[in-house]
Amino acid sequence: MGYGDVACHGNPWLKTPQLDRLHAESVCLEDFHTDPVCTPTRAALLTGRYSVRTGAWTITEGRQLLHPDEFTMAQAFAASGYRTAMFGKWHLGDPYPYAPMYRGFQEVVAHRAGGVDEIGNPTGNHYFDDTYYRNGNPEKFHGYCTDVWFDETMRFIGEKPNSPEKQPFFVYLPLNAMHSPFGVTDAYADPYRTQGHPEERARFYGMIANLDYNLGRLLIRLRELGLERDTLLIVMGDNGTAAKLPTNGTEPALFNAGMRGEKGSVYEGGHRLCCWARWPAGFRGGRQVGGLTAHFDLMPTLVDLCGLNVPHSLHFDGRSLRPLLEHDHPNWPDRTLVVSREPANITSTARAPFAVLTESWRLVNRELYAIKSDPGQQHDVAADHPDVVNRLTTAYREWRKDVSHEHPQEARFLVGDSHENPTRFTARDWFPDEGRAIWQTAQLADSDLFAQGFWLIDITQPGRYAVRLSRFPEDDPHPIGANEARLIINDQKQTQVTSPDASSVTFTLDLPAGPARLKTALREARSGKERGAYFVQVQLLDASATAGKP
Repeated sequence: MGYGDVACHGNPWLKTPQLDRLHAESVCLEDFHTDPVCTPTRAALLTGRYSVRTGAWTITEGRQLLHPDEFTMAQAFAASGYRTAMFGKWHLGDPYPYAPMYRGFQEVVAHRAGGVDEIGNPTGNHYFDDTYYRNGNPEKFHGYCTDVWFDETMRFIGEKPNSPEKQPFFVYLPLNAMHSPFGVTDAYADPYRTQGHPEERARFYGMIANLDYNLGRLLIRLRELGLERDTLLIVMGDNGTAAKLPTNGTEPALFNAGMRGEKGSVYEGGHRLCCWARWPAGFRGGRQVGGLTAHFDLMPTLVDLCGLNVPHSLHFDGRSLRPLLEHDHPNWPDRTLVVSREPANITSTARAPFAVLTESWRLVNRELYAIKSDPGQQHDVAADHPDVVNRLTTAYREWRKDVSHEHPQEARFLVGDSHENPTRFTARDWFPDEGRAIWQTAQLADSDLFAQGFWLIDITQPGRYAVRLSRFPEDDPHPIGANEARLIINDQKQTQVTSPDASSVTFTLDLPAGPARLKTALREARSGKERGAYFVQVQLLDASATAGKP
């Protein structure tokens, strides 16, 4: 949901009365920025640090794993006596130690991967009556996904509203809507079909209308519980609009608040978002404030406002927003921020799209825009201000050098750990060496797709392991179509002849402890070509101090 995807920001098509009301009652940050895509924004939000520092700076290829050493917002609240919960989309790693139940959240209901329908989730999930995971265990839910997340939030909040200890709560409610594929009931989408919008946009707007309805339910519930004044409620987006431009000249124009770019872009429309904070007992609402701000400011802000306990060594890239929230005329000095779409291989020499932000300027790659006089970024003035271009380019280079060396060791999948055995991962997590990461369910059955990659793992203890390879998920098995399977873990290589009708193949081998590179191959019977196994399960069968030794 982009900045322009709400009525109070001028959208002429959407009806969002509850969001409009919240906007009117909040302190609204008008120059607020995030990363351009899902995972990086979530990583920066929860840690107060640039996403590249955290290990989670893109959406697949093993770079969606929030490094185990990172200290999260939930850990800060839990350490300070709060009940903590998360409901919705995580997208920062699903197995131990990356899953939300291991990152400070005491109660979790979430889907896996980056969307409810992506591989790694139960087959058949499609936003309605899906199976999600409660504290790691699958559970069937009735109803639409956004309704489920808000139901769980209100249940959690209402469990101890008047308990003797008056224990405060922290809820992280990251919605998967409005993410493609766009799906919502006709009751929400029909008003926008009637306006003449293309089908996908009508459903996208319908998803926003459903969010608006649920936000209204939440506000009513807070009032019923007597918690409205004392609850700090923050609403923000995670990247620019996912709405699509018209396919011909007959549909209504897409409203993007005059900004250039959309989701994924380093132009303003890809990362300038709404961020509204309402706390009736804490500060006066109904104010729109300037000042360059970002998602990683929220962690230090909450530490400041709530007096949270955090490690003394913790370094934030963000700064507390308290002056902007509490004062009508705050002292908010200028700053320089970076928005970037770094490649999965951070050491690559390929140029990554980036923007350097100040109060007055936006350097977008090699283009320069005077953002106050040209908010739509239509007039490149780089030739007129070479000194500014040089200064901001230098700032970007220094930033990239700084953040890219934060975690010299890769975030890896742990296998053989007592917290979670077996460990499962999929082709969306591999580092591609032929083709790309596989993440859509429809890709699994594509007979013309031959992609391969490898996973980085950490074998936590030596022992005998079973490694199961398949092309399709365990809950929806189909023939692998291969007559030969191969497994390579570091210098160990095993090959098995298999039947094309088999749904999986399992290797058993002894492995020493330590970091490893795991690669697979399934040789197709009809063509002789190879693809990687899309689903891998690694299970410790027998721990042994001598496993893997000659």
